[in-house]
Amino acid sequence: MSDQHSTEHSPAPGFTVETAKVLAEVAHNRQKDKLKRPYRDHVIAVGDALADFDDDIRIAGYLHDIAEDTPITRQALLDMGVSERAVGIIERVTNRLHENPDDYAAGILEIAEDHDAALVKIADNAHNSLPERVKALAEKWPDKPPVTKYRDARPVLYAAVEVEEVRKILARVNPWLLAELDDRLDDEDDTDYENLAYDDAPAAESAPVTGPDGTQEPAGTARDAER
Repeated sequence: MSDQHSTEHSPAPGFTVETAKVLAEVAHNRQKDKLKRPYRDHVIAVGDALADFDDDIRIAGYLHDIAEDTPITRQALLDMGVSERAVGIIERVTNRLHENPDDYAAGILEIAEDHDAALVKIADNAHNSLPERVKALAEKWPDKPPVTKYRDARPVLYAAVEVEEVRKILARVNPWLLAELDDRLDDEDDTDYENLAYDDAPAAESAPVTGPDGTQEPAGTARDAER
C-alpha cells in the first residue's frame, strides 16, 4: 500500500522545456499587460531569451510569473515534474514571496543573491525595457515620470553573473541594451590607457618549442633567438 501511495504522488517524469512553454501559454492565456497586450507573449519572450542556458533555467524563464499571477502552487509544479532547482528559481523571482513585496529594489537584491535567478530576471528586465514598449507606456501615461526601476536594477543583476551571459540574453531579447552595457563597462574600467607603459602589459605565455630531437624547450631560448 505504501509503495502504491508513493507511486501515485511521485513527480511526473519528462517535464521538458517545451512542456514549460505550453504551460506558460495556457496559464497566462487570458491575462493582459499594462498595454492590454497578451501577457503570454512576455513570458514566452523571457523563456526564449534564455535559450543558451540549461533546461532548468529555461523552464524557470517560461514559468517565471506562474507563481505570481496564477493559482498554480509549488507542489503542483513539483507534481508535474518541474525540478526542485527550477521551482526554487521561480520562487526567488516571485515578488509576493519576497520579505517585503512592495520594495522593488530590495527584491532585486534578493534575486541577485542567486546566479540562476539573476539570469531569469535579466531576461525579464530586458523584455520589459524594449524601446517600443517604453515609448508606448510613456505615450499612454504622459503625466507620469519615466519608469527607472528597470534601469536601476540592471547593474545589480548584471553584477551577479558573467558579462558574456548578459550579452547572450540581451542579444536575443533586447539588442538595444547592448550599447548601454558597453557604456557601463567603459565607465567601470579605471585603466589609465593614456599612461599605460609597454612593460605593464601582461606577458603572453608561449607554447613550448619542439626541437629536432623531439624534446620540448620553453619559448624564448637560444634556439628561438637563432631563428
